[in-house]
Amino acid sequence: LAGSAIDAAPDTTPVQTTELAPAGQAPAAQAAPTAAPEPVRHQVTRGETAYTVARLYQVSVKDLAEWNGLGPDFAIREGQYLLIPLTGTPAPNRVAELPRRSAAVTEPGEGSPTPTPPSAATPLPAEQVAPRGAAEAPQVKLDPPTQDPSAGAAMAFPVTGKIIRTYSKGRNEGIDISAPAGTPVTAAADGSVAAITSSADKVPIVVVRHADGLLTVYANVDNIRVKKGDSISRGQTIAELRQGDNAYVHFEVRNGFDSVDPMPYLE
Repeated sequence: LAGSAIDAAPDTTPVQTTELAPAGQAPAAQAAPTAAPEPVRHQVTRGETAYTVARLYQVSVKDLAEWNGLGPDFAIREGQYLLIPLTGTPAPNRVAELPRRSAAVTEPGEGSPTPTPPSAATPLPAEQVAPRGAAEAPQVKLDPPTQDPSAGAAMAFPVTGKIIRTYSKGRNEGIDISAPAGTPVTAAADGSVAAITSSADKVPIVVVRHADGLLTVYANVDNIRVKKGDSISRGQTIAELRQGDNAYVHFEVRNGFDSVDPMPYLE
């Protein structure tokens, strides 16, 4: 009876068909994403500071500190790797980049698996450790930059060398730049010689007056080639570094009588 009723029922649901794509036809290929530029990594050598690394790669020392999580004193250590900032790219999220440890998932009541000690898999390599003091670390000599890093800055460096002491308000009112004895000391900007004096230790000092009430101070120099009242131009030789093993120039920038950090004027 059921079969007869089904055969006698009218066809009210016609079959709908959809045309398929020909076999072997692949979908349109998606454009490959463009790889983002990778930042350069720099390994710190002895004698380098955050300021010298920033000048070497022509980047801001603040961006260098932001990219590498440096402290307010921009301290770095020998052997440390620094990421050189990319122009126009914000600093990466250092917390998000920290690798996460993978943990094995266990059933309730099974307990956590104990990791295999490294010595259980392979023995430690035979290593000959030299006694302390047997060999001293080699002295690293930094080559001067091939171009003036302060070419487009408000002021120029008085000498080309290493910054051995940075500015610290109340402790070091300027920066100390070391270079070979006898290196010419040049004026940081156009101005006139305001004073030629000496410290309590008979160390010669040259003071130059500039526009906008700024003064520059050049201490620990010798063979001064200018006199009070002379008009000088940027890059003009005003003195030389003193002879001896401790040859450096102490350079200050003062706004009136208050010292300020020279680096913003030199970068």
